[in-house]
Amino acid sequence: MSSTALAGVRASPLARRALILIILGACVLAAGSWRVYSNTWDEPEHLAAGIELLDRGKYEYDTEHPPLGRVFLAIGPYLAGARSFGTPPPEGTPEGLHILYSKGAYWRDLTLARLGMLPFLALLLYATWLWARRLLPSEGAALLAVVLVASVPPVLGHAALASLDVAAAATTLLALYALQCWMVSAQLRDAVFFGLASGVAVVTKFSSVPFIGVSLIVLSLTHWLALRRHGSAATVPAAALPAADLPAAPLADPPPTWARRAAGLALAALVGLAPIWLAYGPRVADPAGLAFRFNWAVSYLLAQHGLAHGFGVLLSHLWLPRELKDLVNGIVAVEAHNDSGHLSYLLGQTRLTGWWYFYLVALAVKTPIPLLIAGPIGLVGLALRGFRQGDAWALAPLTVVVAILVFASAVSHINIGVRHILIVYPFLALGAADLTVRAWGALRGPSAAAPARNDDTSTLVRQIPNYRLKDLLNLRALGVAALLAALLWQLSPLWRVWPDYLPYFNEAVRHPERVLVDSDLDWGQDLHRLEVRVAELGIGHLSLAYRGTADLRRERLPQVYILPPRERVTGWVAVSQLARTRNPTDYGWLDAYTPVERIGKTIDLYYIP
Repeated sequence: MSSTALAGVRASPLARRALILIILGACVLAAGSWRVYSNTWDEPEHLAAGIELLDRGKYEYDTEHPPLGRVFLAIGPYLAGARSFGTPPPEGTPEGLHILYSKGAYWRDLTLARLGMLPFLALLLYATWLWARRLLPSEGAALLAVVLVASVPPVLGHAALASLDVAAAATTLLALYALQCWMVSAQLRDAVFFGLASGVAVVTKFSSVPFIGVSLIVLSLTHWLALRRHGSAATVPAAALPAADLPAAPLADPPPTWARRAAGLALAALVGLAPIWLAYGPRVADPAGLAFRFNWAVSYLLAQHGLAHGFGVLLSHLWLPRELKDLVNGIVAVEAHNDSGHLSYLLGQTRLTGWWYFYLVALAVKTPIPLLIAGPIGLVGLALRGFRQGDAWALAPLTVVVAILVFASAVSHINIGVRHILIVYPFLALGAADLTVRAWGALRGPSAAAPARNDDTSTLVRQIPNYRLKDLLNLRALGVAALLAALLWQLSPLWRVWPDYLPYFNEAVRHPERVLVDSDLDWGQDLHRLEVRVAELGIGHLSLAYRGTADLRRERLPQVYILPPRERVTGWVAVSQLARTRNPTDYGWLDAYTPVERIGKTIDLYYIP
């Protein structure tokens, strides 16, 4: 059957309503932390960049992130009256703090900014649904995949913040879906879809560029492999379609020519420029700033070796429109950041250039255990079935996950959170959902005790000892119970850890601060909780070691002494996990004392006699 056949099959009204309810439920759960968490590390800078673009038509703060997601999170505060203060670039955090604190509307503007990210959570779940409809045997299975994504605490935790990680995962997942549609059909219509979706992903976050690039390579290989084995990679599981929509006989589209492939890719690249122009185009003229940023990018590339140097030589002799110059500057800024590294923490160590196994550890401890087990098994099962049947759709999820993890592990020196690879979770959910529905189908198979119409079979069944029939039924019941228990376990963090989805770690980790910190545990989010608790205890003087971007001078704290490293004090002391793990000796003297309590998940409160 043609891979585009399923695209024309409308979901049933019940499935559509269920999908909408799942999306709304996920948004409500994510919003639970809005008035609990203070601004996290990156939120002020993202807000500053978005407000500057809306208010002044400039985009000068932290240009290693593109504008689209920042505009979404800035729309609400802008409509509520937030305006740019013109703080000199390139550091946008002071500007973002001015915006948040200046008019006494800190919580209003922060909440509106966070609200602007919920459409991307909805898009992530909808894109998962699109993938699942292509791959899984029923609408119920597709809905299960969406539920599994919505039950991943890191997804909900980062969707609740005015940051770009869920937005990046959502737009990249949609772009990869469009890529696979075009890869299978080779139709120009799908090439346009791929180009538009990829352009939107690129102007949401630049990590989409390598993710889409490596996926293009591996999906091309899987498509070629499927063609070699079965002559057509455009197959869809028949169970994914209602019986009325099945064709009388399977149809195989002829393999597209290389010329058609090249034309489609060129069209996609051309169409992809439209979102880039829309994101970078509408702004005031700033020839000096543009020249400075672009010349810096070219100079940086020229100082490198190999392909980067050659690209710099090309750019130095090539005319580019203003929009593409800004795009080049942003991508080169990310490359420069990655080359210089970022101070990271893993398993009790800090390092500037990261670890190749960082993201593997992060997935292992931040993923609910049922999904962590069932996801990879299901992806392998899908891939094996796709290999046997020549189904490029079934091969795609595993190859994309492996390609992204290999790239991130081999290339990335910015190891500051599982948030950078949230794109992996929808594919794990697809594998887990497929494994679950197939196991459920096997467990609900025809009962051995049921009467059979065939006389020979009935005779055979009557000859089986009764205790064996009972054992079979008991095993089946146990299997059903285990499957339901695993699903309940997967969903349980939704109510067990609410609203603390951001610092979630699975049951295998008893002391998260010994494994990961940064945006996986402590992103500065518990300062407001500390303020509330300090007021309840009537604390008048507090020594504080806190790592975050909140302006402590404008917070509702008592008299605060910023505690330097290695200085011993008495009285009330509060120290955040991020502060403790930057250098274990900085506040190691506190190990001799037992905290009075932990504030939220990240700040230890002591009383030192």
